[in-house]
Amino acid sequence: MPTQPGNLVFLGSAQKKLMAQGMAILTYHKLGPPPKHSTDPFLYTTTQEFDRQLAALQNFSSRVARLDEAGSSPQAMKFVITFDDGFRNVFELGLAILARHRVSAVQFIVSDFIGKQNNWDVNKGDVPEPLMDAAQIKDWLAAGHEIGSHSATHRNLKTLSAAEAKEEVSSSKKFLEDKFNVPIRHFCYPFGGWTPQVREQVIEAGYQTACGVEFGVNGPAEDRFALRRIIPLSRADVWRKVGHRLLRKTGISR
Repeated sequence: MPTQPGNLVFLGSAQKKLMAQGMAILTYHKLGPPPKHSTDPFLYTTTQEFDRQLAALQNFSSRVARLDEAGSSPQAMKFVITFDDGFRNVFELGLAILARHRVSAVQFIVSDFIGKQNNWDVNKGDVPEPLMDAAQIKDWLAAGHEIGSHSATHRNLKTLSAAEAKEEVSSSKKFLEDKFNVPIRHFCYPFGGWTPQVREQVIEAGYQTACGVEFGVNGPAEDRFALRRIIPLSRADVWRKVGHRLLRKTGISR
């Protein structure tokens, strides 16, 4: 049975009111079922759920937009689909779903890890997942989607020196533009970590927007370099996520 908008937390009554106030930038990471030993299974969205969520958004009469529209007026009833990290499973499982719904998306790529794996997750005990290689990124672009920068190595920029953060921000932009011959206009802060100084470095590098992890929608007056986003979860997912985190805190695993 298709999921109705009211069954999705981000399209419940409160979220409908929220989306009427500004552009909703939705955050995804990986597509497919989570591996058994994943430490954060809620970074995965099944293809069935992803398909239902896009259908629900369109049934809600919201309009797909691009990040370039952030800060314009009006913003209400628009949504943007973003994927962090550039996982291969998004390319393999997501392209057909996006095409069926005629929805474009942006992948935030970690430039030094193209064709490699998610070491930033593995270092925290999570399972390795392959990242898109250059040929797959080119096919992603050819399908009408965009790429942005997620830094060079996915380090938390607020923990780095000014010189290191600037290198992460600027070198990734140059590499991606040179490699794929497209303008890189959008940045996404790894782990959502940024400072006023990092924000200025993003502006100086020539980006037009930057996404964080703060919850919310974005109105015409929103800071284009601290855009808010929403993780789309079903009601059941919210409760499972709460339970999962409580179990992890107590050291209990399933």
